[in-house]
Amino acid sequence: MDILIEQPARAHLLTAEDREVPVTATLRYSAGDPLAVFVDFPPEATLEGGEVTWTFARSLLDQGLSTPAGYGDVRIWPYGRTRTVVEFHAPHGLAMLRFPTSALRCFLLCTYAVVDAGREDVTVAVEQGLSALFDGV
Repeated sequence: MDILIEQPARAHLLTAEDREVPVTATLRYSAGDPLAVFVDFPPEATLEGGEVTWTFARSLLDQGLSTPAGYGDVRIWPYGRTRTVVEFHAPHGLAMLRFPTSALRCFLLCTYAVVDAGREDVTVAVEQGLSALFDGV
């Protein structure tokens, strides 16, 4: 059985004009994809006007809550004692969001209650990836 965790989270989008725009995101975790976390944004929070989902490593979120982490499309770092910045890089620009650290930490602890760190079984994910890669070969 695939256990799914969904948690709404309030954030602030930091704009180039030094404004903060409130945004609601949904944090998701699936035991079927145990190494990843997902952040869903509603259409009103995106430039294209459609829902957007970002996927990144659960370990990146864990590390980013205490020290700057990430070198690719997603970067996370503490911002003071009570907030965490999550920066998403895309070909057409970037978005910086500031989340309450407590919301991210609560979500992360819920994911560890489902699948402990280091206990992820990735067999199904690897098989699905290989099947997609070699489908029809």
